[in-house]
Amino acid sequence: MLETESIVGMTAPASVKRDRIFDELARRDLEELWLLRPENVAWLAGGSTVVDAAADVGVAALGIPADGVRVRLLAPNNELERIRTEELPLLEDTPIEVELEQYEWHESSLPAAVADRCRSRSSAGADVPIDGLETVDPSGLRTPMPDAELERYRTACLETTRAVEAVADEVSPEMTELEAATALRRELSSHGFASPVVLVGGSERSLRERHFTPTDAPLEAFGHLTVVAQRGGHNVAVTRTVAFDPPEWFYNRQEATARVAATAIAATLEAAKTGGTAGDVFEAIRAAYAAVGHADEWRRHHQGGAIGYESREWTATPDSAIPIRTPMPFAWNPTIQGAKCEETVLVDADRDDLEVLTSTGDWPTGSYDAVGFDESVSVHEPLLIE
Repeated sequence: MLETESIVGMTAPASVKRDRIFDELARRDLEELWLLRPENVAWLAGGSTVVDAAADVGVAALGIPADGVRVRLLAPNNELERIRTEELPLLEDTPIEVELEQYEWHESSLPAAVADRCRSRSSAGADVPIDGLETVDPSGLRTPMPDAELERYRTACLETTRAVEAVADEVSPEMTELEAATALRRELSSHGFASPVVLVGGSERSLRERHFTPTDAPLEAFGHLTVVAQRGGHNVAVTRTVAFDPPEWFYNRQEATARVAATAIAATLEAAKTGGTAGDVFEAIRAAYAAVGHADEWRRHHQGGAIGYESREWTATPDSAIPIRTPMPFAWNPTIQGAKCEETVLVDADRDDLEVLTSTGDWPTGSYDAVGFDESVSVHEPLLIE
């Protein structure tokens, strides 16, 4: 089934996604696909089924049959009504019917309840391993992002960035990494965001660590504030850097990192236009590190990749064969010892367009030439706080 044959047209994200599931079911000769992982339920329905963040599955599952204009919502009796009324926003105002099925919370687990409901079907799949069902990873179906969903994603990016910049504008050399992280979580929460990733690195620890999980160390000379914020199934990544009394090398490394970031973004657009892969983008990143005088820095941290419905839909590696499909947001996060640059950028090959979504207009920016590409990209620079 082509996406253009969707029952409500290209303007309904849930129907576009459901049609992709239909195609996958037909390809695998399956009668139904069950989504239990929260990121997959959120991708299709726009809400959260998370109660225990450490659990692999949420408290509700969606079953998508290969026949009919419907989905099946399965949840324990103590969760069903809440999920139905609060956590399925993308299914509202569509012709997709939601059939409700429940089990007693003390009688079963969610995977076992799914298995029970598949006994009458000759073939079904699920996004987690369940006896008797084929395991299906639907992450490839999440790309590209439907056009009708882009505006909602832009809003999430803008509000995430405003929250991070509001906190970054108020930090001080004496503030600890933990204090800054707490302020970030609080500010994001006030705008309805969960914060699966909050990293804060002061001038001492960011020289040693690339994932600077916050401690009670003070920021001192400078600090990097990094988040991945999550709302309505959407994930946004952004880093902002503040400087108080930075060392002499600081701005040179920040500029070099920004140029690697610009290269990654330009290479993503080029790969999307030419049928390239994540490995092609990674090779461009590696060449950029060498060009700016830091050839081995790519070895010390992952460089990012596509973002959207998880903190990274995939992370690029030297041999990644994953095709670059757009329109899709990407979050590349190059680092050089003590320096970091990270934006969420929408790449659209059909429009030959790059759009930095994590931009409010209220933070210093600079335009950087990509290495090996006839492209300049504006990314954010450190804010000097005197």
